[in-house]
Amino acid sequence: MWPILLALTMNAGAQDQDTAVPSVEATPQQGEAVARGLAFLASQQNRDGSWSSGSYQRHVGVTGLCLIAFLSGGHLPEEGTYASRVSEGITFLLQSTQRDGYITSEDSNMYGHGFATLCFAEVYGMSPQHPEVAQKLRDAVSLIVRTQKADGGWRYTPDRSGFSDLSVSVCQVQALRAARNAGMKVPKETIDQAVEFVRKCANPDGSFRYMTQAPNSSLALTAAAVTALYGAGEYESKVLVNGVDYLRNYARFDFRRLSHYYYYAHYYAAQAMFQAGGKDWELWFPKIREDLLNKQRPEDGSWKGDEVGPVYGTAMAVIILQIPCQYLPIFQR
Repeated sequence: MWPILLALTMNAGAQDQDTAVPSVEATPQQGEAVARGLAFLASQQNRDGSWSSGSYQRHVGVTGLCLIAFLSGGHLPEEGTYASRVSEGITFLLQSTQRDGYITSEDSNMYGHGFATLCFAEVYGMSPQHPEVAQKLRDAVSLIVRTQKADGGWRYTPDRSGFSDLSVSVCQVQALRAARNAGMKVPKETIDQAVEFVRKCANPDGSFRYMTQAPNSSLALTAAAVTALYGAGEYESKVLVNGVDYLRNYARFDFRRLSHYYYYAHYYAAQAMFQAGGKDWELWFPKIREDLLNKQRPEDGSWKGDEVGPVYGTAMAVIILQIPCQYLPIFQR
């Protein structure tokens, strides 16, 4: 599969040098790492189609991320080496969708719902001939819309009480953006209120904090916020420009210095810098690619995955390495 993606990337670069990812970014080592990572994920799928990672058993969020890793390589429910794996995973998510639209399983929360909804949106956007996916996606989007809190964001549980946090909120914004791209109706006021919440979490130095009233900030939160703002079309926003500057300054350092939420942070940071494009992407991607290739376990092709476990870490790493392929609608400029 990777040689096909490499050829597509090279052709795209020849056709439109201003918008396409430069062909030099796809390397044989990168392709081999992706292939081994996908093989590892395929070997870890549970009999019911789900994936588990660490203490997260049969988890809809982990399953959604694993499926996105396969989709990123062009593996669809009816096409590709891992078509059956993708089909079984989607079946698990469909069966995990409650009557009210909440996608949930053991130990899952709105994080899981957001990643699973994003997965449904990408499946529907790439392969729209699945009416059941379309209906469950519609129901999942409806749940996100009606559980938006008064401050414009979301938190762990699907209710409107209390305060929101940036991390969970970005997960929902990404899902809504993908659903909208796939042709689903998403109320403009929902996006507008979510963007306003994200903006209120911005710090003067370009970083973003966890909650509007919380002082702590991080690379992970900043990358997530910038990705959400790009997804919402806030290209000229001052807080977005400052956020990109913050990430740009971080890129001057060794990525190995980041030990907390490494895969989560770089999942969003790679997306943010891909959208920024130009020199920012050219500086960022080779660094994260090199670091990920060095971190891959030679014995089985997996990645450690912080405290969440190797299945999660492998899914995140494979997604990052496949962003230049632009297979997923959400990863297209």
